[in-house]
Amino acid sequence: MKEHIRTHTGERLYKCTVCGAAFFTLGNLKGHLGTHTGERPYKCTVCSAAFFNLGSLKRHLRAHTGERPYKCTICSADFFNVGNLKRHLGTHTGERPYKCTVCSAVFSSLEILKQHTRTHTGERPFKCTVCSVPFSRPGDLKEHMRTHTGEKLYKCITCSAAFSRSGSLKRHMRTHTGERPYKCTTCTAAFSHSGSLNRHMRAHTGEKPYKCTICSAAFSRSGMLNIHLRIHTGERPYKCTVCSGAFFTKGNLKKHLMTHTSERPYKCTTCGAAFSLPDRLKIHLIRIHIGCERLHECRVCSAAFSTSGNLKSHLRTHTGERPYKCTTCSAEFAQSGSLKRHIRTHAGERPYMYHL
Repeated sequence: MKEHIRTHTGERLYKCTVCGAAFFTLGNLKGHLGTHTGERPYKCTVCSAAFFNLGSLKRHLRAHTGERPYKCTICSADFFNVGNLKRHLGTHTGERPYKCTVCSAVFSSLEILKQHTRTHTGERPFKCTVCSVPFSRPGDLKEHMRTHTGEKLYKCITCSAAFSRSGSLKRHMRTHTGERPYKCTTCTAAFSHSGSLNRHMRAHTGEKPYKCTICSAAFSRSGMLNIHLRIHTGERPYKCTVCSGAFFTKGNLKKHLMTHTSERPYKCTTCGAAFSLPDRLKIHLIRIHIGCERLHECRVCSAAFSTSGNLKSHLRTHTGERPYKCTTCSAEFAQSGSLKRHIRTHAGERPYMYHL
């Protein structure tokens, strides 16, 4: 009864002598001390998971039994623990009595407010006993610990996939349902992951947050930056198993392999000619089918071109303009392709040689 009254008064008599944390009951303090000693005496008989206190073990066992003893009296929802039920009830009442003193955010429970406050203070009191990574929420620490134990509680009911985090399971389920809840506000594109939407939005905003520390190049995706860095390091991780060819990207390796297999998947819809590379198909279309229509004429000489871009490139032969500058040396070029080939010479690559 006394312990119950403390939950209303907020009195926490049992204090940790290591970090100063305080608790309502002696049992909670004992369980907490295990986070400092690393002792996990409560072991699951179903899997290899182990816990600091008996309460955590009991909650864990519900993941195996499927038991959800905490039921909402308003709707049919049920929950593994009482904290989740309390937070859920706030969705019915709309009550949010706990207000943040730093910003205008309001919350349905004191615990959620405490977790929110750490976003302002930067406090991360929950530390992993294996790798010392700190977290602001105990739930985040629990999920992180599964990366060490290998425990995967969250299982897909459609296939055999299993995950250590509930969020990972939710994202995976969308591969079965086809759900795409993250919608672009500019165009009609929709995505199953928030990260995919964030990357897509950069196509509209032009944002390029991933910057090369060696030259001035910037990219909208981290993967593109990693590929670019190989120009500076000379790394060619994708190697041909037939010849000695090595390539910056997996895509370039695939294209190269076609020179060994004689595969020609790129076909001209006009005459049926087939090519191993898309660039060769483009050259064919311009020279054979489009080349006869040279609507873009040079005002200096009699040259004519099928595209305005080709005319612009040609005009530089008259003006002497070289807008493409190397950031490593003082070389300048009239064409972007010439600059790209030149940059490879700094990385030790020989772009003008073919892999036979």
